[in-house]
Amino acid sequence: MVHVLSGRTLLRPTDPERSRVFYGEQLGLAVYREFGTGPERGTVYFLGGGFLEVAGRSETPPSPAVRLWMQVPDVAAAHEELVAKGVGIVRPPVKEPWGLIEMWIADPDGTPIVLVEVPADHPIRYRPGI
Repeated sequence: MVHVLSGRTLLRPTDPERSRVFYGEQLGLAVYREFGTGPERGTVYFLGGGFLEVAGRSETPPSPAVRLWMQVPDVAAAHEELVAKGVGIVRPPVKEPWGLIEMWIADPDGTPIVLVEVPADHPIRYRPGI
């Protein structure tokens, strides 16, 4: 068995500074660490139980198969905050048939991001025997 100590999602944006503004200022993700210098320096953000690293540069946008899933305590509050910061909303909050409340946004390169709220009565919160 592989003993994983930590993990992170790596993004190579087409415009690193624009992506740092999006993730750091508009989404308000806290910085875990930074490394390197110049416009392609790396920034690692806290992402709940994981990390998101924005570093380097890509000549092409990421694959549409790449998506980020971020759980938040209150999707409606996140919606209000992001609209106030000028973040484009791809799809406003909706309670899905599976019971989660989801809102979709995209980063500057078009990477889809789903913000998810797990309601208190959702089965994902129920753990038998606990």
